[in-house]
Amino acid sequence: MSKGLSLWFAFSSIMLLAVTAIMISYSGWLATLLFVVSVANIGWGFVIRAKKERREAARTTSETAS
Repeated sequence: MSKGLSLWFAFSSIMLLAVTAIMISYSGWLATLLFVVSVANIGWGFVIRAKKERREAARTTSETAS
């Protein structure tokens, strides 16, 4: 994963979790929703990273076979 994309996922996850922490004192339901969105954002980052690594591994394998 590129450094820019990694930075984006790290920053957006931190911001979502910070807002979730603030929302705990205001609304439990909204805090729960934001927590689910935060976990989904972190998971999506892992999915993107795995896809890019798989794509690069396939490219390396095809180049070596040629």
